[in-house]
Amino acid sequence: MKTRFLYLLLFFVSYGFSQSVNDYKAVIIPLKYEFQKSDNQYRLQTLTKVNLNKAGFRAFYSNESIPLELNERCNILYVDVKNESTFLVTKVRVVFKDCYGLEVFKSEIGRSKEKEYQLSYSEALNEAFKSVYALQYKYNGKFLANKTEIIPVIVSAEITSEEEVPTLKDEIEAAKIIENKSPNLLYAQPTAYGYQLIDSEPKVVMKVYKTSNPASFMATKGSVQGVLVSKENQWFFEYYQNDQLISEKEEVKF
Repeated sequence: MKTRFLYLLLFFVSYGFSQSVNDYKAVIIPLKYEFQKSDNQYRLQTLTKVNLNKAGFRAFYSNESIPLELNERCNILYVDVKNESTFLVTKVRVVFKDCYGLEVFKSEIGRSKEKEYQLSYSEALNEAFKSVYALQYKYNGKFLANKTEIIPVIVSAEITSEEEVPTLKDEIEAAKIIENKSPNLLYAQPTAYGYQLIDSEPKVVMKVYKTSNPASFMATKGSVQGVLVSKENQWFFEYYQNDQLISEKEEVKF
C-alpha cells in the first residue's frame, strides 16, 4: 500500500515538473477571482485578457464560446490571480493551473503602493505579468489530452450585468494603459478584407484593405478614400484633396 502511494505521489510530482505553458493551446479566465466581490471588479479580468493576448496566448473569458479545436479541457490552462496584499502594499500573483488543478506556472509578485484600489490592483497585475512575458510563450503543438478520455471544456452559462461583463471597449482601454498610448489610439480588428480600425467607443473609424505590401493598405475614412502607409514605424492616412496630397498621422495598434 505504501509503495503504491509512493508511486502515485512520484507520478504527480514528475507530471507537475514536466509541464510547460507552451504545452497548452489557450487560457480560460474566470469572471471573478476569489478575492473579488463582483465579476471583473477593478477591471482585472479585462486587464488579464489584454496581458495574456499581448504575451501571445489565446485567452477566453469563462462565459465565452470556445472554438471546437480547443474544446478539450486538458489542453487548456486556467489562470488565477492571487491576492497577497499587506496593509500598505497591494500584492498579486498570476498562477496557471492545468485541468487537474496542478500548478504549471506561478509569476513573481506584482506590487503597488497606490492608495486607490482600481489603480493599485491594475499596477500590481501589470507588474506580475512581466514574468509571464519573460516566458516567451509559444504553443509547441503538444497534444496533452488522452484521446480515449477527452474532458470537454465547461464554461459558465450565467451572464452577469452589462457593467460587470468584460467588453471590447474595456479591452481597448486596458490596452492603451499597458501600451501607454494616447487617447487617439485606433485598435485594428481583423476582417476578411484586412482590418477595421475602431476607437474606444468602440466605433469604426477607418476600413483598411490588404495589398501585396504589408506596409501599405487601401483605406476609407468616412467618405474619404486614400491609403494607410507605414513610414519609419508610424502610420499615415494619405489622400488627395483639391489636387493636394494630405498626410494625417494615425496611431494604430495591430
